[in-house]
Amino acid sequence: MNIPSTRTLHLGVLALAGLVLAPLIPIQTLAQDSDIPRTSEGRPDFSGTYDVSTLTPFQRPSRFGNRLILTNDEAFSIANAEFERKEDNQTGSDPNRTAPPQGGDGSSGAAGNVGGYNTFWVDNGTDVVRINDEFRSSVITSPLNGRLPSVTDELRNARREALGAGEAPRREGGANDGTAYWLDAGLDAPGPYDNPENRPFAERCILSFSSTAGPPMLPALYNNHKRIVQTPDTVLIHVEMVHEARIVRMNAEHDPAHIKKWLGDSIGWWEGDTLVVETTNFRDTPAFSRGSENMKVTEYFRYENADKLVYSFTVEDPTVWTAPFSGEYSWPRTENKVFEYACHEANYALEGILKGARVLEAEYRGEDPGGIANPTN
Repeated sequence: MNIPSTRTLHLGVLALAGLVLAPLIPIQTLAQDSDIPRTSEGRPDFSGTYDVSTLTPFQRPSRFGNRLILTNDEAFSIANAEFERKEDNQTGSDPNRTAPPQGGDGSSGAAGNVGGYNTFWVDNGTDVVRINDEFRSSVITSPLNGRLPSVTDELRNARREALGAGEAPRREGGANDGTAYWLDAGLDAPGPYDNPENRPFAERCILSFSSTAGPPMLPALYNNHKRIVQTPDTVLIHVEMVHEARIVRMNAEHDPAHIKKWLGDSIGWWEGDTLVVETTNFRDTPAFSRGSENMKVTEYFRYENADKLVYSFTVEDPTVWTAPFSGEYSWPRTENKVFEYACHEANYALEGILKGARVLEAEYRGEDPGGIANPTN
């Protein structure tokens, strides 16, 4: 059903989803009927594959303040700097270099400061998000500063109490200094490497890092393809990393509240030419790890033109954040295919992580890693 104006669409979405946000997610004028593919039922047909890689960060760099739109020169500067960085990183390494120091060499990256994937594996795009010919400084559009809202006092106090009780999940700032720092709270204090269940989903090859399946679904360092398969009663979103398949049941009711899922329970409906998807029923540790089981995510899919989707979302979790937040970025269509993502971290790295932690704990306690008392301590 066509709608008379963007304002009408906003009001309809807000009334149905029960959201009160200021400012609203910008939903631009819809493409003309003849410009976008449609199903036999007359709905926009989103079936196809999209490459969502982008240089635009999730949260806005502080230097841009409240400014969502970049100038052309700023967008070019970001793209050019990334190109030069990758060119520099592709130079050959010195075969005679020494091993990095204990705890890493201080460099940054997705795998931490002990080294990880080199530039060959990185596919995070070549440009910033561009919607209606405007370059964006962040995926987050609301609050105005493009940053996540502050967490609630209750959550902040709970974290402090956990640390006071002896829990030390990681050093301040996330630094890994090559010691069993969690034992600072006591020789038998719990730590982040006590068992496999302590480790993130990505290390266990259950879900990916960077919330690529979410929801909200976000771009990542690589493997940024998403495939949509659409039928009248179901929309499937196949995510390349780590090959999750989100199932959206159209015009349905949510499952009972006690049924929890890693990706939540997603139901969808149409608001004019915009597909609206609402997701609840998350586990206590959802794929978007900043949230909780109380999170609700409302997503919007629309065409800017036949070759580009615009994906918008609003996240609400009053037990985590003091206010909702919203975001938006583009999904350009691609002729590439979604191939299997072969995750091996759980096969090899997870065992090494747990064994390494036991060695560090033995050293901290003055024991020999082999179980023999160390006379030098």
